[in-house]
This record gives sequence, structure tokens and C-alpha cells, in this order.
Amino acid sequence: MKKYIKYFAIPVVAITAMTSCTETDAEKDKGSTPVIKYARDCDPAKGDSLIVAANLGAKLAFVGDNLGDVQQVWFNDQKALLNPTMVTSHTIIIDIPNVIPTAVNNTARFITSTGIEVEYPFTITVPAPRINTMKCEYAAPGSRTTLSGAYFADDPNQPLTVVFEGSGEEAEIVSFDQDNITIVVPDGAVEGPISVKTIYGESTTSFNYADTRGMMFDFERDGATGLGLEKRGWKAPKFKNDNNSITGTYIELSNEESTMNKDSWDDEHYCFQHWSGEWSTPISYPERLGERLFDIVDFSDFKNMSLKFEMRIPASNPWQQCAMQIVFSGVDKTSYSGGGTDVFGNTVKESNMEYLQDDNGKSDNSWGRALYRPWTPAKAFDTADEWITVTIPLTDFIYNSVGGKAKKTPSSPSDFANFEIFVWNGGVEGVDCSPIICIDNIRAVKN
Repeated sequence: MKKYIKYFAIPVVAITAMTSCTETDAEKDKGSTPVIKYARDCDPAKGDSLIVAANLGAKLAFVGDNLGDVQQVWFNDQKALLNPTMVTSHTIIIDIPNVIPTAVNNTARFITSTGIEVEYPFTITVPAPRINTMKCEYAAPGSRTTLSGAYFADDPNQPLTVVFEGSGEEAEIVSFDQDNITIVVPDGAVEGPISVKTIYGESTTSFNYADTRGMMFDFERDGATGLGLEKRGWKAPKFKNDNNSITGTYIELSNEESTMNKDSWDDEHYCFQHWSGEWSTPISYPERLGERLFDIVDFSDFKNMSLKFEMRIPASNPWQQCAMQIVFSGVDKTSYSGGGTDVFGNTVKESNMEYLQDDNGKSDNSWGRALYRPWTPAKAFDTADEWITVTIPLTDFIYNSVGGKAKKTPSSPSDFANFEIFVWNGGVEGVDCSPIICIDNIRAVKN
């Protein structure tokens, strides 16, 4: 055994010695002038294409000689983040900073540890502006709100502009940076997309301001659907129309007489249900009362859709306990009826909440839902007495009641007949609280 150990120990020492004597690329190239021959895209599909320009944020490979000692790379006036492991004598792989340059010279600069500097002609192109979200898609005319996205820029030759396309009115810009624009909504703004224009191009939002497309519950008697105002489940929320309204009537989930803890089950105060159906034989789905949601909203491409609603949480009653469990379900899971057969010949489940409770996710019938939890155990959440827009992709409706993966999830439009919000559980313990959660304009829209 001793001979066996000694036999392997000698080569290891030799390898270590050899490694310690190997000169690194940085050491080898120190004092030499870098030479840039060309740049190429790091995408394997485009790797053979030599390029002289690229967008912000692009990943590139610069190829040449004596590159091992390069310590800094600048594109125009923006310094790139250089990873030493991506630098060799002949290649530097780097991401172009995703920041619009202030001073443009269409040059990439390479600087070594000894101060040798080499310039290489290279043009950085800035994409057209992009709007991803609006803080409140129902912000009232005359109020301030914020658009968030990327590549917002102003130029004397082409000032930054924001236009509400529904009315054609231009918004007043209060302030902006590359990723955010604070605006005043024009007085005549009506439903429609929003466009933003810079010197680099123009783009239009995929969402609409004051969007009524895919509306399920606006809580108005003469609204888009008429749904939500009648009790269509075991519990009914509080309906309010007051100085805090954003578009008339809204629902309020609250219980200021009791404190919410991690074990709370308060469906009397923190629940909204729309179970489609009617107590009839066969079971029917009365218009503007008990309709199946997929009969009024097209869910055929639900994987490319999102749930949206406006929400207000006053600073006086922040939220820091339990998750908002948001559930779509089919009439095979529950309904506003005693169960049986409907007018279409489908088997319908009677009123129940078994699909929601799911035995902490252990049940074989554990049904997918979204868990919306903007608070953290360390920080409560409120909207500073303002309304905001909440967006949840329908592909996120995959969780069980405690945050694990549900055993069954929505897989067809028929799974979008019913809707429920219930603040309960979620699998994360927060801090006991008495939140007030106001909700309006619940809709399902294309992404």
C-alpha cells in the first residue's frame, strides 16, 4: 500500500510545479499593444458573421492579439463590465452596457494595466423605445403616473414624446430616465394604446390605457359584463363607491375588527367568488349574472394571456400576512348550483371549495392557482393610498395553496369558467396585520 501511494504522489507534485511556472495571458501580454482584428456575435448561429455595429446589451467577441492584459473596455462614454475569465490573448467576450451613451464617438476603447490605449471603430445602435408597464392603467386624466420600459431618450432634434392614441393627445412629461417616464395623463385621454417616440424610433404599447378588453368584473350594473355584483358563491365582498373609487364601484377585502395571522381562514371578509351556474334543472348560465367566464372572454390562447386588475392598499392598513390566492376553475370543480347536468350536457360539480383547500397541497386534486404576495416577511406592502395595476401571467397559475407545484393546472379554456380571490395561507409566514385590499376592473388580456 505504501508503494501505491508514493507512485501517485510524484506526478502530482510535478504537475503542481509545472502549473505554478505557467505564464498567464495577462502576464504574457503586459506591455504589449493590443490589436483588434474584428468583432463577431456570440450567438453560435451568427458566429461566422463579422460585425461593425451592435445594439445596447449585445454580447460580443472581439478577436485579435495581445489582449490578455486589457483591463477596461469602453463603448462611447460607457464602461463595460469586464470578466477576467472572458479575456485571453486572442479573444475578449463582453456585454455592451445597456445604457444610452451621452457622448457618442462610435468607438470602442481597450485599455491595458500599463495604460496602453487602443481605439477600434464600432457603432452602438440604440433600439426604439419600449413601454412594458404603466403604474396604473386607469390613472385619471390630469393625474400623474409612470410608464416603465427601456431606451427612453430626449434629443433637441427629436424630443421625447408620449401620445395617448385613443384621443391623439400628447402627455406632459414631468421627468424621465432611461427606464421610466413620469407623465400627466391628458385631460381628454380615452381608451387606447400609448405610443412613445424618441430620436431612435417609435413604439406602441400592447396594452390599452383604460383597457376594457377581456373585462370580467368592473362591478357596474351597466358595465361590460354585469358580473360580480350579485352573490355567486358562499361569500360576498364589500362593495364601495366613494372618494377612493377609480372607476365607480370596487370591492374591498378587509376586516378591521380582527387581525390576520398565518392560520387565518376569513372567507367572510377576504374573499370574492364568481361561480357560474344557477340553481335550476338542467343547470343554466344566466346572462350578466351566472355566465361562464370563457363565454365572455376568449381563453383559447390562455398561455399568452395575463390577469390584470387595479388595486389600492392604504398606508394605514398595509399587508404582510397570507397570500392572495387567485383561482380560475371549470364547472367540473365547482359551480353556483347543487350539481348535476347543465344545458350543454356537461356534468357539473355542486358548490364546494375542496379544489381550493387541497390539504396544504397534498391532495391528489390540488388545483393550480396564482399566489400574489407583494409583501415580504421583512417589509409590509401598501400602495401609498394610490391605485396600481397588478399583472399576473396565466402561466403562473400553477401553485398549490402553500406555494408548491399543484398536481393539476388549467389546461383548456373550459378551466376558465369560475373565478375566486381568497387571502389565505400561501406557505410564507409574515407579520400579523389587518390589511385593506381594494380591487377593481378584473380582466384577462393578451400579453
